Amino acid sequence: MVSRVIPVDPFDLVIFGGTGDLARRKILPGLYRRFLAGQMPEDARIIAAARSEMDEDAYRAFVAEAIAEFVEPGHRDKAQIQAFLARLSYVATDAKGSDGWDSLKALMRDGVVRAFYFSVAPSLFGALAEKLHEYGIADGDSRIVVEKPFGRDLASARALNATLAAHFNETQIYRIDHYLGKETVQNLMAVRFANSLFEPLWNAQHVDHVQITVAETVGVGGRGEYYDRAGAMRDMVQNHMMQLLCLIAMEPPYKFEPDAVRDEKLKVIRALTGVGHDEIVRGQYRGMPAREGRKAEPSYTEDVGNAHSRTESYIALKVGISNWRWQGVPFYLRTGKKLRNRISEIAITFKEPPHSIFDEDDAWRENVLAIRLQPDEGMTLTVMIKEPGPGGMRLTEMPLDMSFADWLSEDADIPDAYERLIMDVIRGNQTLFMRGDEVEAAWAWADPIIAAWEDRGERPHGYDPGSSGPEDALMLMHRDGRRWREIRG
Repeated sequence: MVSRVIPVDPFDLVIFGGTGDLARRKILPGLYRRFLAGQMPEDARIIAAARSEMDEDAYRAFVAEAIAEFVEPGHRDKAQIQAFLARLSYVATDAKGSDGWDSLKALMRDGVVRAFYFSVAPSLFGALAEKLHEYGIADGDSRIVVEKPFGRDLASARALNATLAAHFNETQIYRIDHYLGKETVQNLMAVRFANSLFEPLWNAQHVDHVQITVAETVGVGGRGEYYDRAGAMRDMVQNHMMQLLCLIAMEPPYKFEPDAVRDEKLKVIRALTGVGHDEIVRGQYRGMPAREGRKAEPSYTEDVGNAHSRTESYIALKVGISNWRWQGVPFYLRTGKKLRNRISEIAITFKEPPHSIFDEDDAWRENVLAIRLQPDEGMTLTVMIKEPGPGGMRLTEMPLDMSFADWLSEDADIPDAYERLIMDVIRGNQTLFMRGDEVEAAWAWADPIIAAWEDRGERPHGYDPGSSGPEDALMLMHRDGRRWREIRG
């Protein structure tokens, strides 16, 4: 199966922070892949803006190196790379000063989509928004893309929203969450709302519980300074995992369009219950001495350079949703660094049949719909069947597996999340982007939880690198008669 490539309108895309790590790893290689797929019109242009002084040849060399490092070898065609590089311009620009803004304005064209990607620290969002209007670069049809973190609490999120609202309408602001650009996340909506099979079962009458896991094998790496101010709750739960929870739990929108979808997500966030002291476990990875065949591994506190840090690198919590559909169904969320395997997964566990006609010796296992976001995107539905062979009726479980890699042909074009979302910006489609009131509602839920553990002054529980997290996290589910799914890569 070959995916359809839908061209977009001509555009000028300005990437502020065009020499930064995100631009180098994701944005620019993603744009090259969209160019290679034929989705970028002939007169589309990409303009990078950053503080570094370099000419266009130097910047194009920078982008060529990024493509060589982050694009698959089979997609690195020399002629196509040169054609893509010819679309690029570079302007040295001072976000808070006057340097470069007249030059940037001179590059802008009328009659094309103008989009501005703020791939910079949130502290510069306001300055960039102000300069774009001061110099007449942005107009009423322009679009801006802002990266997370979008605030670190409700007060700062409101301040950022107010700053952007002073210069742009909500319809012009695209708050990007790359998780929503993943193929499987969007397929979750298709599975729910394009089939009659699941939606009648998607409620408290039939669902026992839901697990959302985002596990990483790496530590905080070079993000130590940022991460120690944020922690797993602010870095992952309040945004990425919140969005996944909303897509699972929301009511069917009246139509698949931006505000209809985001209205339903907002209702979920506002229905979330608080999290009690015994419904949350925070952890911090320990260091490991050198062993045979393995190097020594630094602890979290060593990675962030703060021996007294109380910031969590792991968090597990139990959440409820106070509405008719989900009353009484627990949602278990967990995420952490330096865990056993890298995996992002949503697992919907259905209730057991009300009566079993089979022998009690036949261990019944739950029907589970597992939606894997990474690696190997796909879905698995576990069902009970008769074990093949003679000897009576013996039950066993069997997965009905839909791996995207197996289902799609080798020449299928499955874009990276950033590629898809950037093209949605050009199209003016905000469905997969967070609205301002969504962000504020998520912080309004998260702030009291964070404040409660800060008031208690608790240190996170230690856990070993390569494990499933703190032992206390197991009890979060064991006392409910449930267990976490194994973190398997």
